[in-house]
Amino acid sequence: MDLYPAIDLLGGRCVRLYQGDYDRSTDYGDDPVAQARGFEADGAPWIHVVDLDAARTGDPVNRAIIGRIAESVGVPVQTGGGVRDAGSAHALYDLGVARVVVGTAAVENPSFVASLAADHEVAVGLDARGREVAVRGWREGSGLDLLELARKFSDLGVAALVVTEIGRDGTLEGPDVDGLTTVLEEVDVPLVASGGVGSLEDLRTLAGIERSGRRLAGAIVGRALYEGAFGVSEAVRESTAGRAPGPVPGTAAAESTGGPR
Repeated sequence: MDLYPAIDLLGGRCVRLYQGDYDRSTDYGDDPVAQARGFEADGAPWIHVVDLDAARTGDPVNRAIIGRIAESVGVPVQTGGGVRDAGSAHALYDLGVARVVVGTAAVENPSFVASLAADHEVAVGLDARGREVAVRGWREGSGLDLLELARKFSDLGVAALVVTEIGRDGTLEGPDVDGLTTVLEEVDVPLVASGGVGSLEDLRTLAGIERSGRRLAGAIVGRALYEGAFGVSEAVRESTAGRAPGPVPGTAAAESTGGPR
């Protein structure tokens, strides 16, 4: 299981939202590039970046910062938030982003994801309250079921599903283990967990989930790192314990050996 330390951008600053609420944000600094470099220096195999402004309004005001992050680190960058059309996605790939996460547009137009995944590494973000997937910066319910959507995207060539339980995001109260296990049982696409990690024990729990010989592909961690619950190097050790070393997913080496697509 790979660790994805998160950088959530709002107005150019690193923040964390509580349960996706833009009115309940905590500011963690004004230098996201330095933050990304620090995560890489501590051994993070990926950097996960979210443009919260774009997720809410569709306006990619943080795009230049995302480009600087991608230029400044040697590990792959996974980015989401407000990717509603091919132009937005290609702009991020052109900046050096390795994998684009599509949420609202994927739910509303699955064929868009299939088209993009034919030539690029794409993840689908499924952000749910219970079993209902939310869209447009988590502000609106879609009326669609998490498992039904996960099954639908499992046949479209996506590199991963990023599943977030919104009610746990930013709370440090632990991940939705039962929900993640259910999704893992239903699809064979690599699954990245997001939301609620507050301790190393949480990471050990996620790394230990197994169904039909499959495990989680990754875990996104944000607030716990910023508030010093543990460090990236510790988290990487827990996430990868017992796994043979290999190429980082998303790199050419990983792709040549059957890495996640």
